[in-house]
Amino acid sequence: MIKMMRFIALWCGLIAIPFSMQAQSTVTADTLQISIDSADAMFLRNNLQLLAQKYNISAQKALEAQAKIYPNPNVQATSLIYNTQTKDWFPFGNKGEVTAQLSQEIILAGKRNKQVKLATANTQLSQLQFLDLLQTLKFTLHTDLYTIYFLHKSSNVYTDEINSLNALTKGFDEQLQQGNVSQKEALRVKAQLYSLQSEYNDIINQINDKESEVRIILHLFGAFILPQVDEARVAALNPNQYPLQTIVDSALQNHPDMKIAKLNTQINELNYNYQKSLAVPDLNLNVGYDQQAGFVKNNFALGLGIDLPFFNRNQGNIRSAKIVTELSKVNEQNVEANVQENIYNELVKANSYDHLYRSRDQNFEGDFKKLQQATLQNYRARNISLLDFLDFYDAYKENILQTNNLQINRMTVFEAINFYSGSNFY
Repeated sequence: MIKMMRFIALWCGLIAIPFSMQAQSTVTADTLQISIDSADAMFLRNNLQLLAQKYNISAQKALEAQAKIYPNPNVQATSLIYNTQTKDWFPFGNKGEVTAQLSQEIILAGKRNKQVKLATANTQLSQLQFLDLLQTLKFTLHTDLYTIYFLHKSSNVYTDEINSLNALTKGFDEQLQQGNVSQKEALRVKAQLYSLQSEYNDIINQINDKESEVRIILHLFGAFILPQVDEARVAALNPNQYPLQTIVDSALQNHPDMKIAKLNTQINELNYNYQKSLAVPDLNLNVGYDQQAGFVKNNFALGLGIDLPFFNRNQGNIRSAKIVTELSKVNEQNVEANVQENIYNELVKANSYDHLYRSRDQNFEGDFKKLQQATLQNYRARNISLLDFLDFYDAYKENILQTNNLQINRMTVFEAINFYSGSNFY
């Protein structure tokens, strides 16, 4: 009877620790509570990779401006150093000899315009690469924030159980010394506690890894990121809201990979035309002056010069450019097929995750919490064994973990659809 009274006293102390509470993460001075929209705004302001890519765009624009510049004229002048007949150094006038020539290269076959078009297309390519980087980092940022949010919810379950089992273990150690509980029962509780602590540590490490990625993207070193997610909005997302063809059409028009593939084909076609124009030699126009010309003094002359394309007609570069153009067309078709398949695959997964999410009883978690007190009371009354008691909490924990992992996977595929489609459908 005394042992039973001590056992009940132990449980009366443990009941003060509510099993149903959700352990919240401690908010410190370095904690940044941030929504998805706020994170996007901060990302656009702070991300160093985007800043570096912007410099690349500026560099390409400078090359575009350079391509529009005409070739510089060339001027040459010579003067006699020593007159062997008069023995004069640097003679001028009738005793000297001065020649001068002014020349200008005249670009033929539209080479300059073709160079300008190539430079403009390369600027557009750097802009698309910026957009690709933007969307890739945005996808990573969003999925990391959702992952952190739902992993925190999972960690709360562990915090709850670990706190309870810690208290239970201490009480069992005292009762074990007095012979009120068996050593087997005390060791079983400790084993469960150590297992939960190990699993909790794994989740914390996952959160830390995602936190690190977010800090790098947002350039916020030393801050603890606590995402704020509107769960009602998340729950309302519906993969069947938009037809498959609508999303595919958006991807073919807006996805950076698709745009880059099309532009690469265009750039290679421009280069092919430019290489063909290089087969046409440029014209060199020059005006010359000779002070002591052979048949007349102070001779002014007009000259024209051009290469004769007997041997080098740029044949190899033209052939290479043509092959690369055909290759880029094949690559464009491959990218299109991959984008379509990715959209279809992500929609299939979105429907699967969404169906599984909606098939779960939304009252299941609440009902489980209500059963906690009843289970606790039954264990106190020794109506159920310790294994049954721990199995119940294992089932509760696994249910919460599955629900949160399901939400992580569900939001990841919605973000993937946005990424591949190049639009914010979800």
